[in-house]
Amino acid sequence: MQRLGRNIGGYRGDPIDIAAVLEDVAGAARGFGWTFEPMPASPGFELHAWSRVQAPARHRPRSRVYISTGIHGDEPAGPLAVRELLQEDRWPEHVDLWVCPCLNPTGFPLNRRENSAGTDLNRQYLHLEAAETRAHVAWPQRQPAFDLTPRLHEDWESVGFYLYELNLSEQPSQGEEIVRRVSTVCPIDLSPEIEGRQASRGVIRPSADPRSRPKWPEAFLSLTHKTRHSLTREPPSSFPMNTRVSALVTAVQTALPRHVCFELAANRTR
Repeated sequence: MQRLGRNIGGYRGDPIDIAAVLEDVAGAARGFGWTFEPMPASPGFELHAWSRVQAPARHRPRSRVYISTGIHGDEPAGPLAVRELLQEDRWPEHVDLWVCPCLNPTGFPLNRRENSAGTDLNRQYLHLEAAETRAHVAWPQRQPAFDLTPRLHEDWESVGFYLYELNLSEQPSQGEEIVRRVSTVCPIDLSPEIEGRQASRGVIRPSADPRSRPKWPEAFLSLTHKTRHSLTREPPSSFPMNTRVSALVTAVQTALPRHVCFELAANRTR
């Protein structure tokens, strides 16, 4: 599997038409009975959230999973993976789903990490300044607690797939199994140190102490208020788009069945 060799000093890969991708997402979601909830950020500008929630069965509690992506405008594989997951509609039973398919819609037309104002939205979740982040933070306050929060990113500097796992639940880790399954479709970054943090065969388990990060990513907000288990997936932007999308789709599909069978609803924070 050949690396593209384009990313020198930043992401230089193919952009995506985010408006068209979101139209596809909306079409698939509506077709399979999902509910749309806008997140108004400013007059005439909103973020999108979709959910599919069913009544719980008496004999088995439903698990609640929130998937987010598109917070960096130079990471197109995430929105494309969400589109594929929604179009395929291959979700396990006994799981309720919430999806934010693009948290930075103004960054994608510029093919850059930040939004159109030059703000890295994934460093905004402690001190809110950007309209997108304020709108997004208000949305989870209207939702229940989540059992699992997969986040779909990608990394233009990486030589292979890796993931961050923040696991405060009492359940076994999913990191190694996700990496094992992803290795069938995408190379894995086996470096002992990734992004300045200790890694073990593609899995990084950073400090979950919110005081360790002065600029919170989205994961820290969720971990503080809405979940006990966060998984951030990072395929390598240096490989073709279909490889990156396959890595993210595989990572999500690997986590969900295992997560559901553990019935993590008993461990919800609230």
